[in-house]
Amino acid sequence: MHSRPDITVVIATRLRPERLGYLTALHASLKRQTVPWQAVLVLDGADRALLPKPLATDARIRVVDLPRPVGAAAARNLGLRTVRTPFVCYMDDDDLVPDNSLAVRHQRITETGLGWVAGWSADLHPDGSTTLWRCPTPPGVHQPGAVTRYWASPEAQIPLGQTMLLARTDLVLAAGGHGGLPAGEDFVMVNGVTNLAAGELLPHVVYFYRQHPAQMTAGGATYRDLRGPAREFAFRHGRALRSALQQSRADSMAVAT
Repeated sequence: MHSRPDITVVIATRLRPERLGYLTALHASLKRQTVPWQAVLVLDGADRALLPKPLATDARIRVVDLPRPVGAAAARNLGLRTVRTPFVCYMDDDDLVPDNSLAVRHQRITETGLGWVAGWSADLHPDGSTTLWRCPTPPGVHQPGAVTRYWASPEAQIPLGQTMLLARTDLVLAAGGHGGLPAGEDFVMVNGVTNLAAGELLPHVVYFYRQHPAQMTAGGATYRDLRGPAREFAFRHGRALRSALQQSRADSMAVAT
C-alpha cells in the first residue's frame, strides 16, 4: 500500500438538503477503500456551513468554494484544476462505491500503463438491492477510438459512464475535462479520454448508481428539454474527435514514409 495517494476523487455538489445523507454515505464508502486517496469537494455555489461534519473534518478532503452555482461541468473542471495526483476519478454526491473500487482499477492502471481503466456500474435501488448495468462496451482492452464505436446513436445507451473510469490526470486535462453542456457533459469527457488513449473495461462492479426521486437526471422540464440536444452534441463530438485523430495519425505516418 502506498503511503501517499495516487488518486484524487472529484465530487461536485450543491449540498442540497435531500442529498446530504447520501453524501455522508458516499464518504463512508470512501473511508472503506483499501488504497490511499484524497478528494476535492467542489461546492457549486453552496454554503460551506451545510457540509456534514464527517466530511468537514476529514483531512483527506479539500473543499473548493465557488461563489455562485456554475453547473456540474464547470464545477468538475474547476475541481480538476487543483488535482496534483497522477490519477483522477469522479463521483456524484448521492452514490456509493464498493470497498475495492479504487484498488482494483489502480492496480490495473499502474501495472499496464494504460490511460484509463473502468469497471462496471450497478443501479442501487431504495430497498438496497442492486442491478448490474451492462454497458455496450465489452470487457477487455480497447485501443484509442474503439469505445466511441459502441455508441450507436444519440438516443442509444452510452458506451461507458464517467463514474466508471479511473484515468490519468494529464489525459483528462488533455481531453478538456467535462464539456460545456447542461447535460451530457460527462459523455464529452469520456469521448476525449477514450479517443486519446487505450484503456480497459474490467468485468467488476466499481460504482453503485443510486436510484431515488431527487436524482439530478430526474430533473424537470428544463433538463428534459435540453437532454436531447446535449446528447446529440456529445455523440457528434465523439465521432468527430475519433475521425480527426485517425486522420492525424494517418498524416503522420504518411510524412514519416
